[in-house]
Amino acid sequence: MNIHKVPLMNKEEYDELIKEGYVSRIGFEGEYPYIAPFIYVFDGKYLYFLSTKYGKKIQRFHTNPKVAVEIEKYEDDLSEYRFVTLQGRIDQVEDYNEKLNVRKRFVDLIRNKPLSRNVLAALGHSPDDELESIVNEERSFVWKLVDVENIIGIKTS
Repeated sequence: MNIHKVPLMNKEEYDELIKEGYVSRIGFEGEYPYIAPFIYVFDGKYLYFLSTKYGKKIQRFHTNPKVAVEIEKYEDDLSEYRFVTLQGRIDQVEDYNEKLNVRKRFVDLIRNKPLSRNVLAALGHSPDDELESIVNEERSFVWKLVDVENIIGIKTS
């Protein structure tokens, strides 16, 4: 019996998947794995996330910032799929200009996709808030994926 292996993506393919997407899952370590959904922006080098300032993910981040980030795109019937997993470390961004730039990217993402205003709740804001409140108020942490040690991307053939 021959086992068919799922083809791997090359760097150009998984970079394209990351650029196209905006929804990810982050796996945190702990007594059991904890997986949380995050929207993200990608500047061509780093993945950035906005994290609410509460919840289990904050405790897990402070205990161990090493994470696995998963991004996927697939057809409903799974006739075509692409998945990429990046293993690295989450850093909390402290630089004012970097945080400002990332927050502006999130506003652009919400406007350009266009995403429901309900996504604001996942970023620490009310759906009734102005989009600019993401930039003007620091209700969320800005996180960046750094020190990526392993990237695995799979796809349909």
